[in-house]
This record gives sequence, C-alpha cells and structure tokens, in this order.
Amino acid sequence: MMKHKPSKKNDDGSISLGDLLNQDILSQLQNKKGELKEEEQRRIQQMEKQKREERKRREKNKSFEELLNESNLNWKQFKG
Repeated sequence: MMKHKPSKKNDDGSISLGDLLNQDILSQLQNKKGELKEEEQRRIQQMEKQKREERKRREKNKSFEELLNESNLNWKQFKG
C-alpha cells in the first residue's frame, strides 16, 4: 500500500521549505508550459503565413493555360 503524503502544513500550521520549493518548481513548470504553448502558436502562425505566401506566389506565376483550365466558365459558349 502507498503511504499518504503529509499535508502541506506542518503540525504547527506553518508551510515547510520543501513545500515552498515544490510550489516554486510547479510555478516555473507552469510558466514554461505557457511559454512553450505561445512558441507553438507562433510557429503555427508562421507556417500558415508561409503557406499563404507560397500559394500567392504560385498563383502569380501560373500560365494563362493553367488559369484557363482552372476557370469554371465554359469557354466554348463564347465562340462565335
């Protein structure tokens, strides 16, 4: 069986140095987690921005034939 951890407070009601250190470490880990989350969001946004720019570049460099083939219009209707 597992032993129960002692409560955060000592018998006299004060918080031990170990508890303070644990809280400090927990706080640091939470801060690091937040930083990593923000970094991941920035990385995702950067990747999306690069994809948009690449799509624009490809669109800009398409030939007339590619644009014509992608068109939804039926160009045979316009022949005279």
